[in-house]
Amino acid sequence: MIKTRTQVGIVGAGPAGLLLSHILHLHGIESIVLERQGRDDVEAIIKAGVLEQGTVDLMNEIGAGERMMKEGLRHEGIVLRFDGRDERIDLAELTGGKAVKIYAQHDVIKDLIQVRLATGGDIRFHAKDVSVHDLEGAQPKMRYRDADGTEHEISCDFIAGCDGTQGISRPSIPADRLEVSQRLYPFGWFGILCEAPPSSDELIYSMHERGFVLVSTRSPDVQRMYFQCSPTEKVADWSDDRIWAEFRARLRTRDGWEPKEGKIFSKTVIGMRSMVVEPMRHGKLFLAGDSAHVVPPTGAKGLNLAASDAQILARALTEFYQRRSSDLLDQYSDIALKRIWKATRFSWWMTSMMHSFPGADSFQHKLQVSELDYVTRSRAAAAALAENYVGLPIEWPASTAKRSRPAIIKPALQPA
Repeated sequence: MIKTRTQVGIVGAGPAGLLLSHILHLHGIESIVLERQGRDDVEAIIKAGVLEQGTVDLMNEIGAGERMMKEGLRHEGIVLRFDGRDERIDLAELTGGKAVKIYAQHDVIKDLIQVRLATGGDIRFHAKDVSVHDLEGAQPKMRYRDADGTEHEISCDFIAGCDGTQGISRPSIPADRLEVSQRLYPFGWFGILCEAPPSSDELIYSMHERGFVLVSTRSPDVQRMYFQCSPTEKVADWSDDRIWAEFRARLRTRDGWEPKEGKIFSKTVIGMRSMVVEPMRHGKLFLAGDSAHVVPPTGAKGLNLAASDAQILARALTEFYQRRSSDLLDQYSDIALKRIWKATRFSWWMTSMMHSFPGADSFQHKLQVSELDYVTRSRAAAAALAENYVGLPIEWPASTAKRSRPAIIKPALQPA
């Protein structure tokens, strides 16, 4: 067995793990990232991405935002479609100029891997049989086998579990130490990618008796769209013609609007649930990203919560190494959970307002229409939606108010 040491061990090369590793590097803190898949596999996982203003700012601050700023689409509003009409929520006007960036999560991953490797980052792909040990001891450990079968043991000061819902980090915590709050939704999303020009300049969230629809975009030539379906729906049962007929039926407006259609090259069904784990720490193990929480995609919060977790944990670790203070580490879970529960509430609200629930009658549908009408006509209600959509700030404890956030040091080597 090959034994090594680092300051922070990170399980998972997703958004939370990569952001955490790079921010720590910019503060002179060493880390090793273990990822069970290969680099090509990680970068090939296709997921949509709506980046909050704070996530966009963070990517730029750490030197990973150049391609995002060139290729990402800045959206200053969203469209709520209901009762056969469109109502626009002006995000920028309602939030003092803030907006969102449409930029796919796998592109974020590619950019973070590139900048991390360009600055000497230690990301170990194809790490098999990863496990964590001695979490309540002074020196926790990560163990794994590399692609050649050689066993490794890495001693750490701390371990960050950033390996998602199916990873090993959360199950490594005794079940009686965790409270898991969960809500399963009785529907899923049928998603497609198609070769077509954009159907709209901004995202359309459509509420219809037949079910919700999201009209999104990925690039000038490729579009992503979803419609509400049964969580047990079979992709094979949906021909291209049937899919486009369903989109047309649910998106029809009084003025005859129709989506731009094209060749569909990807079809998938995703489930919908909310899940929050408390606390997000056990001994020297800290959970971040999907290993600690899951939200339905309606509110576009998953990637952004991973980014805020990474920021909070990075700042706490930086204070520990620079000031020898564990105050923020001790408060990490509480600080992160405040933002997580607010995002969970917003995602639940958006989901409940826009979707058709099994057994719902005309009374329920008309209540939803009425709520949407109120949200789009009341400036206060529209502002509440807008400020949540572009991203709420991290609520740092009052004890840190007099201390400025550690400045991020610009990397000496910028990616090409």
